[in-house]
Amino acid sequence: MFNAEKVKNECVQWIRDFFEENGKGCNAVVGISGGKDSSIVAALCVEALGKDRVIGVLMPCGEQADIDMAKLLVETLGIKHYIVNIKDAVEGITNSIPFELSEQSRTNLPPRIRMSTLYAVSQSHNGRVANTCNLSEDWVGYSTRYGDSAGDFSPCSMLTVDEMKQIGRLLGLPSVLVDKVPIDGLCGKTDEDNLGFTYAELDRYIRTGEIEDEEKKAKIDRLHRINRFKLELMPMFDPHI
Repeated sequence: MFNAEKVKNECVQWIRDFFEENGKGCNAVVGISGGKDSSIVAALCVEALGKDRVIGVLMPCGEQADIDMAKLLVETLGIKHYIVNIKDAVEGITNSIPFELSEQSRTNLPPRIRMSTLYAVSQSHNGRVANTCNLSEDWVGYSTRYGDSAGDFSPCSMLTVDEMKQIGRLLGLPSVLVDKVPIDGLCGKTDEDNLGFTYAELDRYIRTGEIEDEEKKAKIDRLHRINRFKLELMPMFDPHI
């Protein structure tokens, strides 16, 4: 059985230990999307460091339909925040490249610009950038390499979606943030629509190895296999000198 309170307390202490060793007195900088993951990571950082050492960065690309959820989160936590619209940066790069970008390139450009923005804010505010990924999304590669998969510390990348929700409730976050249907923020579809299976099915398979639908099992296994490189360090040639 998952002991949400125990894991939450251990995660909070882990964050404190990280900052003690890797930036005593530094601030946690969190990209706030309005979804459960960034909400829970920000709340964990507030509990670990205090609200005065957590900075939220909201990064719409033009109009963001659920920007009110991101604003609700920073207001609920009482943290300092900045709103940085990345539309001009995305369009500037897109228009400057002398060929038509592939659909995948267009999809992944905004999260990579968002991560650059987070590091710009972080370096100007004595910060460390929080990674907001969870185990379920990482398992099937549902992140952008050098985009939302980057960061200086990752409190929740070993927790499934269901486990994160349990922790989010313990942290006292509004249920609208914890239970919000996850939308990828890239193409407007829900995560589960894109993936072809539910997070409940994926979480159960990750933790127990059990899944009834063989077709979904094969899809999960394939996605995990081809995306595992995203979680590994860059391969380096070693000349053994």
